[in-house]
Amino acid sequence: MTRVALIDDHESVRLGLEAGCAREGSASVVFSGSTVTEYLSWRRTRQVPPVDVVVLDLTLGDGATVTENVTRLVGDGSSVIIHSVADRPASVREALAAGAAGIVSKTSRIDDVLHAVSSVAQGEPLNNVEWASAVEGDREFADAQLSARERDVLRLYAAGLPLKVVAERLGVAYSTAKENITRVRTKYVEVGRPAPTKIDLLHRAVEDGLLDRHRTDSESTR
Repeated sequence: MTRVALIDDHESVRLGLEAGCAREGSASVVFSGSTVTEYLSWRRTRQVPPVDVVVLDLTLGDGATVTENVTRLVGDGSSVIIHSVADRPASVREALAAGAAGIVSKTSRIDDVLHAVSSVAQGEPLNNVEWASAVEGDREFADAQLSARERDVLRLYAAGLPLKVVAERLGVAYSTAKENITRVRTKYVEVGRPAPTKIDLLHRAVEDGLLDRHRTDSESTR
């Protein structure tokens, strides 16, 4: 079962999500609180592992920035979903750049929120209107200036193929494919969108329109 933490300074929102998780039965809320600091302190005190997914409000009442909150949670080992009214695209882009897996609007049905939690827990990217609007609203965010070859390597590698197979499919040396992935990672760091893991590269490929969630399986089985 997916272990979830809810961090929102509105108790009514947390209670609603808790009730939805309890009803669905696929996710267990092990923490509910109003700040990231409170959650991390709870985790250290209880000596429990990081949760699978943190559902995080975009702005909390303690004055911490979006980047600070997301960075601390991702660095602690959890995936992060932003749960917000999504009326501030710049803040949403800031959260995504800091490593959040995606955003779900507070106007969404509980079932949609739970589906997002399940998807992220399984390592799948989130594709929804709020997320897409935040990315498309910032040309610099959406463009890491990848070359055609770098885009080809990223598309196949992020879809699940081993790098050796990527090289074979593109007719290049393994060392060339590896160098391309290294350059891709460097370019994403330069635009504030680091991608240290293969899952991160998948997120970047989806963000930049190189892949969608439904193509990943077909690419990896060809």
